[in-house]
Amino acid sequence: MLIKRDQYLKHISRFYESNLIKVLTGIRRCGKSILLNQIKEELEIEGKINKDHIIFINFEDVKFSKINNYNKLNNYILKQIKDDKKYYIFLDEIQHVNQFEKVLASLKATQNVSIFVTGSNSKLLSGRLASLLVGRCKEFKIMPFTYSEFIKFYEVNKLELPNNPLQNYIRFGGMPQRMDYVLEEDIKEYLKSIYYGIIDKDICDKKSKIDKETFILIAKYIINNISKEFSVQNIVDYYNLNNQDNIYRKIVYRYLEKLEQACLISRVKRFDIATKRTLKQIEKQFVVDNGFLLACNDSNKIFIGHALENIIYNELIYRGYDVKIGKTYKGEIDFVAIKDGKKCFIQVAYLLMDDDIIEREFKAFDSVRDPSPKYVFSLDEYDMSKDGITHINIEKWLLNKVDINLS
Repeated sequence: MLIKRDQYLKHISRFYESNLIKVLTGIRRCGKSILLNQIKEELEIEGKINKDHIIFINFEDVKFSKINNYNKLNNYILKQIKDDKKYYIFLDEIQHVNQFEKVLASLKATQNVSIFVTGSNSKLLSGRLASLLVGRCKEFKIMPFTYSEFIKFYEVNKLELPNNPLQNYIRFGGMPQRMDYVLEEDIKEYLKSIYYGIIDKDICDKKSKIDKETFILIAKYIINNISKEFSVQNIVDYYNLNNQDNIYRKIVYRYLEKLEQACLISRVKRFDIATKRTLKQIEKQFVVDNGFLLACNDSNKIFIGHALENIIYNELIYRGYDVKIGKTYKGEIDFVAIKDGKKCFIQVAYLLMDDDIIEREFKAFDSVRDPSPKYVFSLDEYDMSKDGITHINIEKWLLNKVDINLS
């Protein structure tokens, strides 16, 4: 049984009747198609629409394989529209249709419709679509299961939770179908199939002219060094030292862009806390799901501190925060979480095991003069809050048992 993704449904439902084109983007197999069906079901259950006013096309269904260009798609949809009442059009994985944006623009301009589309590439809202439909789209970024959704999946399906569920989630992530597997080798094989499928279909396809072998090596380096200090030159030096042919900085930047467009990584800028400015050239990378840390890791080792940072970053994004890396004149704060013009600062640690670690994490805020709330996140259950800095247990926060404040 599938779980309802209530937070997404609540957010998207405000736009059900809007003539803005609702665009659901996200990595392959994160649950966009299921969510699209849940939206359709909500509209049907509410009794607001008749089923004959719903047009639903899944472009990965072989029966729609011949609808591969904008003319065929436009003709098919117009044949389904019989009257001037509103039609609700659902187009799943629309990137399979060549020049699909022309159909969306035409339908929006000429028909009484509410349009929902999904795609596995953030380029849906760039290039031609952006220029043709500027100001006419609303994007919703869909992610794999959060930890609370992961727990909910087991509860709803009356399944026994894995031993130590948080450790399981830290290691294997929240890609929905990975819960169909129990053994680590099977989970890893599934995650690898998703990862390399994305590379084959969304990045290194026949049109890309990207050398697949080089891309895989660079992508593995980037994902294995997630949440660490990032330097394009370091990647260039690493590759050129270990390979006969050389690469250049512009190639690495292109690969980073491809990983981001495929919704595999996020590139996060630094925020200068003193000047309150975002620094354009300095960034870190985070991967959309912890499972890909395992899929790209030959040794099966996961660095728990970086894995926790990655989970917290993705959770903050899921909860609607704009997230930056905080820069101080002495160092950095792991996260600056911003929403509605308010913010807070967050440090992340695995465990506050001794006085040295406690001092390091809490003293990271010493040079921060901004009065916004400050937090140290860790897996410790005992509350170690001090000096006006609040300590939060990561698992309780992920399960919405405690929350952060902004000012």
